[in-house]
Amino acid sequence: MLIEHIKDHYQSLSIVGMAKNAGKTVTLNALLDEAYEKGVCVGLTSIGRDGETKDIVTATHKPMIDVFTGMIVATAESLFAQSEAKLEVLDITRFQTSMGPIIIGKVMMAGTIEIAGPCSNEQMKELIQMMRAYGADLAVVDGAIDRKSTASPSVTDGTILSTGAVLSRDMNRAIEKTIFQGMLFQLKEIHSAPIRAIADQAIRSQRIAIVGEEVKYLEAKTALNAGHLIGGALDETSTHVILPGAMVKKTIMDMVQGSKDYKHVTLVVKDATRIFIDYKDWLYFEKIGIRVRVLDGINLLAITTNPTAPSGYYFDRKMYQDRLQFYFKDVPVIDVMG
Repeated sequence: MLIEHIKDHYQSLSIVGMAKNAGKTVTLNALLDEAYEKGVCVGLTSIGRDGETKDIVTATHKPMIDVFTGMIVATAESLFAQSEAKLEVLDITRFQTSMGPIIIGKVMMAGTIEIAGPCSNEQMKELIQMMRAYGADLAVVDGAIDRKSTASPSVTDGTILSTGAVLSRDMNRAIEKTIFQGMLFQLKEIHSAPIRAIADQAIRSQRIAIVGEEVKYLEAKTALNAGHLIGGALDETSTHVILPGAMVKKTIMDMVQGSKDYKHVTLVVKDATRIFIDYKDWLYFEKIGIRVRVLDGINLLAITTNPTAPSGYYFDRKMYQDRLQFYFKDVPVIDVMG
């Protein structure tokens, strides 16, 4: 059961799907159902729009989000008014969406609902605190496609990763992709207090920092096109490169081409949601000696599996679950579709 891994330990969590139809909404509904049975009051919102009967991207059928009496929900005004569940208005927030302001409500009668929350992580963090102030024991953020930023430890205390057969017809490939994403979420933190202090300051001030005998700050607004600049600033004493924003393939390739001293350094980003590199490129970078660490690690609470793809093919559900569990020995792998 999902809730057994979460209740009494965390104040907030995000549910992140690796792709559309990976089983994220089924995971969410299972969690809400278990929470209600255990008497855990959930506060629910989303980084995007979710809960609609048909996926607006793929036009496939989607399960609705089921909410229960006593739960706290935060959604856009127009969706609040259209919900099947009966809701009592608790607060009209200052957070605006294309569907009106975000309204916080209490579920007075169970039913289905669509959820659309704020777009920024800063607003999301504030909204989580507001829902908790209105009585939510656990705030749950339903992530949208390609919006893994809700997994950031600066937003939620932990993350559930939903994966499924939709990733590939080849089970091995689907497992490979899931292992990679899970590995990113479990990247090791920088433990050195001096390096952490430098990294925190550099990231807050949005400056690239190179740590060696001295700390060099580069005049570049982002790291996206600064790889050659970073490479040119490295020397034999360099130990760490702090990247304040996203980490992408081009930055690393340009840095590698610009200096042989890259093998002595560790790249540091705020957390794994800032990494935008695919599996094959990551393997190549590891092979040539690239090391990556994070300032803040992500707490991966569980992985849920959906062995069936909407196009009709499916995996052996037990084999799929067992193989993932073999690779994630310390993280429960749960078949919520079973």
